[in-house]
Amino acid sequence: MPTDPRIVFMGTPEFAVASLDAILAAGYRVVAVVTAPDKPAGRGMQLSVSAVKKYALEKGLHLLQPEKLKNPAFLEDLRALQAELQIVVAFRMLPEAVWNMPPMGTVNLHGSLLPQYRGAAPINWAVINGEPVTGVTTFRLKHAIDTGNILLQERFPISEDQTAGEVHDKMKMIGAGVLVRTIDGLVDGSLHETPQENPPDLKPAPKIVTETCRIDWNKPAREVHNLIRGLSPFPTAFTTLDGRMLKIYRSEIEIKPPAVAPGIHDTDGKTYFRWAASDGYIRATEVQLEGKKKMAIEDFLRGYR
Repeated sequence: MPTDPRIVFMGTPEFAVASLDAILAAGYRVVAVVTAPDKPAGRGMQLSVSAVKKYALEKGLHLLQPEKLKNPAFLEDLRALQAELQIVVAFRMLPEAVWNMPPMGTVNLHGSLLPQYRGAAPINWAVINGEPVTGVTTFRLKHAIDTGNILLQERFPISEDQTAGEVHDKMKMIGAGVLVRTIDGLVDGSLHETPQENPPDLKPAPKIVTETCRIDWNKPAREVHNLIRGLSPFPTAFTTLDGRMLKIYRSEIEIKPPAVAPGIHDTDGKTYFRWAASDGYIRATEVQLEGKKKMAIEDFLRGYR
C-alpha cells in the first residue's frame, strides 16, 4: 500500500470544500479535482462555478469538469493521472468505469449513519424525522447506491431546534476529520471494513421535492416544527398567506389544545404569528413572504395588515 497515495478528489458544493481542505492540510497529494461543469445562473445567466472549483483554483490544483462521466476522453484523462485512491464527497453517481479504476478503490463520505438514510438528502430527512442523533460514514463505493462496506463512522447529537443548515455546517467539519482518518487507516492498513446490513426499519433519504415542503397543518405540532427546521434554510417549508407563498425558516412549538381548526392562524400584530396544528400551535419566528426578504417575525408584523 503506498504511503503517499496519489488522490483524485470529486465533489461540488461547499460541503465538500472542508474535506478537500482537510486532505491537503494533512499533507496528502491531490493530483486532480473533478467537479461539476460551470452552469448559467441568476437573472443574467452568468456562468457560476462550484464551491469546489473556486477552492481548487485558489490552491492551483489540476481541474477536470466532465459533462459526462462515461466520456472516453474524460476516462482517458482520469487514467493518465495514475491515482491510487479516489475520494468522493457530495458528487453525482459514478459509473463503474470510474469508481473501479484506482487500486485502493473509491471512498465516499456520506452524511448519515449508514445504512440509515441512504439517498440524496440524508441531513434533511434526519432532522425532518426528529432524529436525536446523526453522523457521518465513510464507505467504499460499489454498484448499488450508498451500500458499500463501511470504513469509519462518527456520531453527534441533533438538538430539538437545530436546523438542517446548522447540522450541515457541523457535519462538514466532523466529516472532514473522519475522511482524513479513513485515508490514514487505508494507508497504514489499520482499517477493518464492515459490510452494511439491511435491517427491516431502514429509513430512506430521497430527493426533496416541492410537495415535501408544503406544510400540512393537520399534523402534530412537533412534526410540523421538525419539517420546518429540516428544510431550513433550503429549500424551506412553506404555507400560503392571503393567497401568497410564505416560507417559514424557524419556528417554536406552543403545546396547548388549539381552539380552532388546523391551519387557522392568528397574531397579536407585534410579537407572534401562529398556526393551529392538530395538537398545538406553531409560532413562526423567521419568515419570507413571496416577493419580500427573509425577516424576523417582529419585522414582518410591522408591515403586515
